[in-house]
Amino acid sequence: MQKGTLEKDLTQGNVAIQLIKFALPFMLSNLIQTLYNVADMLIVGNYCGPEGIAGVNIGGQVTFIMTNIVIGLSVGGTVVIAQYLGSGDRKGMRESIGTLLTFLLAAAVVLTGSMLLLSDTILHLMQTPPEAYKQAREYLDITLTGTIFIFGYNAFSAILRGLGDSKRPLIFVSIACGINVVLDFLFVGGLGMEAAGAAIATVISQAVSMIACIIYLKRSGFEFDFRPRSFRFYPERFRMLLKIGIPISIQNVITNFSFLVLTTIANGMGVTASAAVGIVGKYNGFAILPAIAVGSSVSAMVAQNMGAGLVDRAKKTFRTGFALAFSVTFVVFVLTQLFPGHILALFGDDPEMIAAGIEYIRSFSLDYIIVPATFCLNGLITGAGHTVVSSISGIMASIGFRIPLAILLGVVLDKGLMGLGLAAPAASLGAGFIQFIYYITGKWKKSTVVKRDTIME
Repeated sequence: MQKGTLEKDLTQGNVAIQLIKFALPFMLSNLIQTLYNVADMLIVGNYCGPEGIAGVNIGGQVTFIMTNIVIGLSVGGTVVIAQYLGSGDRKGMRESIGTLLTFLLAAAVVLTGSMLLLSDTILHLMQTPPEAYKQAREYLDITLTGTIFIFGYNAFSAILRGLGDSKRPLIFVSIACGINVVLDFLFVGGLGMEAAGAAIATVISQAVSMIACIIYLKRSGFEFDFRPRSFRFYPERFRMLLKIGIPISIQNVITNFSFLVLTTIANGMGVTASAAVGIVGKYNGFAILPAIAVGSSVSAMVAQNMGAGLVDRAKKTFRTGFALAFSVTFVVFVLTQLFPGHILALFGDDPEMIAAGIEYIRSFSLDYIIVPATFCLNGLITGAGHTVVSSISGIMASIGFRIPLAILLGVVLDKGLMGLGLAAPAASLGAGFIQFIYYITGKWKKSTVVKRDTIME
């Protein structure tokens, strides 16, 4: 398979070494992205108080939903591009890259305009507190002007991962994070611009990161040359991108909604329970990062190997990924069970909150020994292009298991936070069961993107 300078062949070499080398930068990218958001909130909180925090949080929720939609399409782009690369179909790969970038550029322009017109309505529907309204409106309007940069970064990251490169996205998100923190201190702390300053810092950092990415791609012999004539739309490639990406976008939105329901139930249990659930949610974001990174890396590696017809190697990638993810998250699970109070104390010292949090985190953390299988099975099925199946399992986990069990155990049976926490591992178990049934049927072995014969190793 002839490769360009940007491309990494994931169809050859030791599977474990390839997977680790791909997953580590991916995990660090997600970690930096998480810290990036935490730093934003901390700086605004220190200089602007509760109104600033509420403004950034409310405005950020709107852009977060938009980001989740584009992430789904970007993951679809990773799978399609990787499979075409693995099969040696450079024309299909080149046209898919052009179509993805053209569509996201147009979508960013349309969404920016429409969301700016609707921002007032959205903030009213979200019942934004009057004292935080001004800052929420400023933060939302300014960050909306940077939609094209959010879309661009996610698109370029997806393309690079499809080409087998997870290191460059790490570099570009690190650039964005560093610039954002410096500008936050300048605009929010030094110039007193409150939430608006944080929004401007975010837009500038994302713009610099995306421009740096474009410069790198242009100098590295990228398939797309960024000239106006290259922004072309190929309907057949677009249908394929939607076929793979839309189910993932739907799954992301429904999954986020199900966790919002858990938060709502906790809010009804009082402020202590609400705080405990919020803190465990933040901790959980870090705890499952290794499993998320490995699962996503399995997806990219499987996609290239399925494109090349190497089904046995794709299966080995899944098994290796599961062993790797489980070895890390099992340690996290044990530490969480042994030291729940110490973990919660890192976020706050209120005795009642810690007591409530221990009850919640002990049951919730059972999820850590289940998600390696769920994420890696999802990575295998997604990488093969069967995203409808992975989406169905994710949706069923949310509305078939997580939400009903949270209501049943947490409210109806009055098990409190322990019952609420058990809804998470139960949902993962349900999703994993659906995925495993599909895995043993072997239907995933037939790629939905590239039609070619299977090569048995």
